[in-house]
Amino acid sequence: MSTTNFISDSAYIGVLLTISSYGIGLWLNKKTGISILNPLLTSIILTTSFLVLAGISYESYNEDVNIINFFLTPSTICLAIPLYEQIHQIKKNPSAIGIGITSGVLASIFSIFGMSLLFGLDHTSYVTLLPKSITTAIGMGVSEELGGIVPVTIMSIVCTGIIGNIFAEKFLRIIKIKNPIAKGIAIGSASHVIGTSKAMEMGQTEGAMSSLAIVTSGIITVIATSVFSTLI
Repeated sequence: MSTTNFISDSAYIGVLLTISSYGIGLWLNKKTGISILNPLLTSIILTTSFLVLAGISYESYNEDVNIINFFLTPSTICLAIPLYEQIHQIKKNPSAIGIGITSGVLASIFSIFGMSLLFGLDHTSYVTLLPKSITTAIGMGVSEELGGIVPVTIMSIVCTGIIGNIFAEKFLRIIKIKNPIAKGIAIGSASHVIGTSKAMEMGQTEGAMSSLAIVTSGIITVIATSVFSTLI
């Protein structure tokens, strides 16, 4: 048996590769302090490079990491913990939080709608990108239901999250948004779980509000995309 066949036929090589790549990404990020060396971005580059060099197909790798995909939904639900710890903030500012999250969702959908018109995207490409700002666990289902290309949806969600994780804090500082609730809502509604990891680094309130935005924006997006998907 060749080395390539041994690797591709191994039951958990995909899981080991994914975890190892992410671990290297975390180490590089902490060691250098360079924000663009995002652990997820680094792990994607390392994993893709390995698969290409080893000649392993995406289908084989995807089959290996199904167990990781399985934990996407429960790991998202765990974000309720910091939300519960900051429940008093929600009770104090329900209207502002609701309007902020809804505005974030509509801004995302309208931006995709506008760019689809501008660049002449067909219906399939349009609905593929509509769920770009919600967590992968929800976005995959939305894309599949609307007839989008699920792998491309996943990539757009990941890219959106990485960009938010790297640049959100700097951007909020530039536009002088200082309220922790506003920061959390902006990050969570724009860049879902990956952005929320940055929000949690910024503070407990930011992390809790970002967690709330993930769940709420996911629900609103599911409803809104069913309407907006018919426009193109």
